[in-house]
Amino acid sequence: MFSKATANFVREIDHEGSLIHVSRINDSHKLVLMALVVKRNCNWFWQKPKYQPTDFTLSHLLQGDKVLVPGVSEEDFVTYKGMYGDALSGKLDTEAGTVNLSVEGRGSTKLQSCFGKLKKEGLDFNKLLLDSQDRQVDMQHKLVKQLQKRAELLAVVKERIFTTSSCTINLKKKKQCSFGGVLGLKSFLGNSVKVCVKDSNNIEVDSNVSLEIPSGTVIAYSVRELEINKDGSFDICLQPGTTGGIESDFPIPSLDVTDGKCNGKKTHSAVHNGSQEIDLSPLAELSQTTRHAIFKELQEILKDRTALSYLQSVLEDMCSGFGETLVQQEELSESQRKPVLAMVNHLCSDGAAEDLCDTPAHFSAAHLLVSAMEELPDETLSFLSESRPDFLETFDALVCSLKESSEPYSVQCPAVLLQDSRAFQLAEQVLASIDVMLTRDGDMLWMKTECTRGVPPLVLHLSIHGLFLLSNGLKE
Repeated sequence: MFSKATANFVREIDHEGSLIHVSRINDSHKLVLMALVVKRNCNWFWQKPKYQPTDFTLSHLLQGDKVLVPGVSEEDFVTYKGMYGDALSGKLDTEAGTVNLSVEGRGSTKLQSCFGKLKKEGLDFNKLLLDSQDRQVDMQHKLVKQLQKRAELLAVVKERIFTTSSCTINLKKKKQCSFGGVLGLKSFLGNSVKVCVKDSNNIEVDSNVSLEIPSGTVIAYSVRELEINKDGSFDICLQPGTTGGIESDFPIPSLDVTDGKCNGKKTHSAVHNGSQEIDLSPLAELSQTTRHAIFKELQEILKDRTALSYLQSVLEDMCSGFGETLVQQEELSESQRKPVLAMVNHLCSDGAAEDLCDTPAHFSAAHLLVSAMEELPDETLSFLSESRPDFLETFDALVCSLKESSEPYSVQCPAVLLQDSRAFQLAEQVLASIDVMLTRDGDMLWMKTECTRGVPPLVLHLSIHGLFLLSNGLKE
C-alpha cells in the first residue's frame, strides 16, 4: 500500500527519471543524505535494478577518524494529492456441450494518497568532493567484502523528498461478481429438454484500509553510484546514469538474458552464460513429496510481498554461490521467515550439489520462478496464493495455448475450465490483474494485452506454469 502510493508519486513527478520510490516505511530513517544504498542488477530482462538501503553512510566506509559532515540544501518541493483507481469488468455467455454459462464480474480499487506539502533536501557535492579528497575506502569493511563477491554496487544518496506533516494513505477495494448456469438434459425418450435447472449467485467483498504516515517520512530519493578500486581509491559518478562498481578479484559472470517460450509441456527463460540454459522443467523432477511441500510453502509466501522478496534474495545468493543475503532479516517476523526457510530446506534436501559453484538445476528453476512472481501485482499474487492444483493445471494449458496459437482458441478445448463458472471467472480476474483481457467472438477465445502495468504476460505464464509443475498430482 505504501509502496504503491510512493511508486505512483514517482511515476507522476519524475517518469523515467532518476527518482527511486521508497517501498518500505522501515527504510525511511536510513535514507539520510550521504547514506549508502546497495544496487542489485537483476538477472532477468523483465526486472528493474533493486535498491536496498543500508545502515551505513559514506563516512562509515572511509579510513580515518574524521567524520564527513554533508552540506545540505533544502527547498519546498510540491504539494501532492493523488487518487488512483482501477475498474475491472468481464462478461461471458457461452455454451460448452450441454452447459450454458453466464459469468459477470466487476471490481474497483481506489488508492488515495495525500502526502501534503513536501520538501526536498540535496547534497552539496562540491563540499563532499573537497572533504573526501585523498580519503580511501576501508576495503576490509564487511559491507565492501560482501559486495566484492556479488554483481552489486554501492551508491550514495544525493537527494531525498520527505513529508512535512502527518498524512494518510487510503485503499478501498470493492469486488462484485455474479454467475449462473443453465443445464440442458436429454430425456429417456431422446427428446431434448431446453431448460431444466437454473441457478445464480452474487458475491460482494469490500475492504477499506487507512495508513497514517508521520512527518519526516522519506517517500523518494535519488543516488549517485560509487566506483571503488581495489586499492581503496574511489570516485563518485556525478553524471546521472553513469555506472559504478567495486573492483574485485572474484570473477562475476555476465548475463545475457533473452526472452522465453511457453508451451503445454515446458516453459523456460534462457540465461546464456556460455552454453548454459536455465528453465523451469527441473521443478518437475523433484520428488512428489518435495514438490507438494514447496507448493504449499510458496503459496503461503505469496501472501506477503516482504517474505517473497526475501526468498528471491536468498535464492539469488544461493545460485550465485553465496550463503548469506544482504536483506535485513530483522525486518521479518517469525511467521514470514518460517515458510521461506522451510522451502529452502526442502530444495536443499532434494539432490542439492555439495559444490556451491555447481548450482543444482532445481535451485536455478526456483530462482527463476520466484523472480517472475516478485514482478506480479499484489492482486495477482493474492489470486495465485489461493489457486487450487486442478485450476492451475487447466489454466496453465489455457494460457500457454492462447500464447502459442497464432489463431483464436476454440472455447470447446478448455471445456473443463469453462464448465466451472467460478474457475473461469477466476481465470479472467487473474489475467485482468496484469491488464490481459480474455476476448470472445462466437466459439473462439483469445487474449488482448493492454500493457499499462508494465508486467509482461510471460511473467504470469512462468508463474502459472511453475506452480502447476509443483502442484501436479496433489489432490485436495
